[in-house]
Amino acid sequence: MRAWRVSGHGEPGDVLGLAEVELPEPGPGQIRMRVAAAGIGLPDVLMCRGSYPLTPAVPFTPGQEAVGVVTAVAEGVDIAVGAEVMAVTAFPTGHGAFAEECLAYAGSTFARPPGLDDAAAAGFWIPHLTGWLGLVTRGQVAPGEWLVVLGAAGGTGMAAVQLGRALGARVIAVAGGSERTRFCRELGADAVIDHREGPLAPALRELTGGRGVDAIYDPVGGTAAEDAAGALARGGRLLAVGFASGAWAEVPTARLVMANASVVGVYAGGIPRHELDFLHERLCALVAQGKLGGAVGSVRRFEELPDALEQLGGRRVVGKHVLRGCDG
Repeated sequence: MRAWRVSGHGEPGDVLGLAEVELPEPGPGQIRMRVAAAGIGLPDVLMCRGSYPLTPAVPFTPGQEAVGVVTAVAEGVDIAVGAEVMAVTAFPTGHGAFAEECLAYAGSTFARPPGLDDAAAAGFWIPHLTGWLGLVTRGQVAPGEWLVVLGAAGGTGMAAVQLGRALGARVIAVAGGSERTRFCRELGADAVIDHREGPLAPALRELTGGRGVDAIYDPVGGTAAEDAAGALARGGRLLAVGFASGAWAEVPTARLVMANASVVGVYAGGIPRHELDFLHERLCALVAQGKLGGAVGSVRRFEELPDALEQLGGRRVVGKHVLRGCDG
């Protein structure tokens, strides 16, 4: 089968190449699926560079998210061949989504949400699962609260904007540049701030009538999150999701104490299957109600993967980008 393989560590355009490889056989607890579409994420760029914590040994095929049809299952796996599924792939084993077929663990495989096409479903699960854990499980965001989403025009951020709106929060999207801020308004954000126009904390306090914000969904980290944290209201929560900037936010303890505020860690790993099934059910219900969808930025041809990852790594991407399967 055809697969994109990372042969060394560096920029995607330098280390990715198309290769003919053997069809992988599912190991214990695994399925194999034919990839209809695959989500493209920043971790895929970082794997090419060798800086992602779960980077496999070279050569390997990256790609964390996929939607498609099950073609084989390991003994004892209760998933039917032919089922339409979305999955977090077994990318740490080197058999990720950027191939004709990939492997996934049954515990990370779920029925495709009705109402989402291939592109929307391919990039749905990881961003929306993380969004639910951050906003509901860990952040306990309530209707009417002020929610700030940093990096709101990216794949992780746009899921949080949509989910925040579905939960009844008043969503302030933070992004950089006119194209990204326009995209955030189209997602349904109540207000949008261009972080290139000045410090965030004063702008956030002005938008909230001086009150401050209740929660900050932060997949960015660094100085942007540290700046926004200056606008936390009493009892506010900085939800530490990621560090796309290259560094986690460092908020002075004294500032948190004076506001009775908190930094809350959000990690979408190690969750029992029964809890994942519950979250899957809730997210599918929101899709059925028209409150969640897949705001895909673009769909790229299979042969365009290196360029797509280069654009993502260079922060030239708006919305979630998706790779068509080999046959797409």
